[in-house]
Amino acid sequence: MKANELLLRFLIWRVRHVNTKNFVLFLSGVIGALSGIAAVTLKEAVHFIQDFLTGGFDIGYANLLYLSYPLLGILITVFLTDYILREKNGHGISDTLYSISKKSSLIRKRRMYSKMVTSALTVGFGGSVGLESPIVVTGSAIGSNTGRMMHLNYKKRTLLIGCGAAGAISAIFNSPIAGVIFSIEVMLADVTFSGLIPLLISSVSGSLVSLTLLGDDILFSFKLQESFRAEDTPLYILLGVVCGLTSVYFTRVMYRVENWVGKIKNHLSKAVLGGIGLGLIIFIFPPIYGEGYETIKDLLAGSSPRVLEKSLFFTHYFEDNWLLVLFLVGVMLVKPVASALTIAAGGSGGIFAPSLFLGGVTGFVFARVVGLTGIDSTISLSNFTLVGMCGVMSGILHAPMTAIFLIAEVTGGYTLFVPLMLVSAIAFSTISYFEKYSLYTKNLVERGDLTYDRDRQVLSLIDLNKIIEKDLLIIDPEKSLGDLVKLVRLSKRNIFPVVNNGHELVGIITLDDIREIMFDEDSRKNITVKSLMHSPPAYVSSHETMQSVMMKFEKSGAWNLPVIDDGEYIGFVSKSRIFNAYRKKLIRQNREF
Repeated sequence: MKANELLLRFLIWRVRHVNTKNFVLFLSGVIGALSGIAAVTLKEAVHFIQDFLTGGFDIGYANLLYLSYPLLGILITVFLTDYILREKNGHGISDTLYSISKKSSLIRKRRMYSKMVTSALTVGFGGSVGLESPIVVTGSAIGSNTGRMMHLNYKKRTLLIGCGAAGAISAIFNSPIAGVIFSIEVMLADVTFSGLIPLLISSVSGSLVSLTLLGDDILFSFKLQESFRAEDTPLYILLGVVCGLTSVYFTRVMYRVENWVGKIKNHLSKAVLGGIGLGLIIFIFPPIYGEGYETIKDLLAGSSPRVLEKSLFFTHYFEDNWLLVLFLVGVMLVKPVASALTIAAGGSGGIFAPSLFLGGVTGFVFARVVGLTGIDSTISLSNFTLVGMCGVMSGILHAPMTAIFLIAEVTGGYTLFVPLMLVSAIAFSTISYFEKYSLYTKNLVERGDLTYDRDRQVLSLIDLNKIIEKDLLIIDPEKSLGDLVKLVRLSKRNIFPVVNNGHELVGIITLDDIREIMFDEDSRKNITVKSLMHSPPAYVSSHETMQSVMMKFEKSGAWNLPVIDDGEYIGFVSKSRIFNAYRKKLIRQNREF
């Protein structure tokens, strides 16, 4: 109780002495720092688990442990989420976008720590996903709950969610610019110039925390040693197309595997099946274990034979360059399957790291093939590996600017800025031809839970159940016209639903249908309601999206449509009520934005 009183006093003091704009700037710095601390904590926790489990691995038996670790990690994660945390795993950033779109940017308090715990176990035990999405969810939850605690409105809460995301990405990669751009490109649909300042402050705060606590020991960094050669431009153009097609492959395989595993309803069966499948993949392709950044570092450092080091099947073939290429192609083909199995089986993690891993392998394989075939024997393996990371990340996440600045920042300069821009643009254009939306947003857009069209966005905020009109007087089809005329005297509406004993709508009658005969005595006695009724031009369901409802109004030309759920009559919905609700939502949004 004392804590609540102190908070109340602080809020009163804040309102009197600090304007909201400055207060949000202060909160953005705090949220960025907290997100940075969370990022460092998660990274250290995962590395501790991985070192404990795999430290001192002997090549002779390493693969046998790879078979069991992922299954064990997923089982522990599923137990925690089902029985202790009581929440579902999956694509955390998609859930955050849903909260912004449909839940007034309110995220449960538990999300400030739950994703950290579950992703540490999943990735630490070898789950083939990344830490970035969980830490973005954690930062976003910190931002949302801070805004809620400080009684800020929807606009400010949404901005603080973006601050949490920016701080998290900035801290985990030490890339403040990429953190800001990721927040704008992926998390926030509409950011004004004034909203950019809090994002910058939060991102810088996260980066400073990471530098203070970790120094240069971040997830991934590399110092460029070779410069960009203009004569390699045609090869970079071709790499952009390859990265785009690789992104399409990753996206579609992820969807199919997740949908296939998702058909298994029993959580334990799903976890066991996914864990065993993931273990078998890692048994054959050890680089898929965990996030995969160590493999990328080996490729960049010219230590490509180490990629085969823990593989029982390829240990003795270090010097065979084509075997290495074939092995890495196999890794590329099964990586999306491994990531999908990890998430669909109940593991916790994101696709940020898998996109970087797959991009790095794609760029390396591309350059190695170009070199081995004699097309260009002096091609830079490290440059193409880095640019490949940018290209595939741009395609899978549909975030080309984030990909460009992330790779530019983690390499410590802008030497590769031209090929990064070129490959990112081509990869994004290529996947956009096949897949309009990213893995984060596709399901949300298809369900109508997320839209980038302002009109559709406002419509999606309208709850159809709240505008259904249930004051229309109903009549039985066996009643006479005289009975209907009595209802006309009582009703203020000109529509009369004809409903049978099973509460099913069998037709409608309007005042225009009976106007000419309603005062004729014989007609009132002899004509029944069922002979006068007619079918409505269309039906809607209370479970439909507002976009679907408006399309039915447009096609039918009607002004009122009945609402039917599972054959039962619920009420009517009218254009006028929808337009009135739309106007109120639009006014509210304009005030907040």
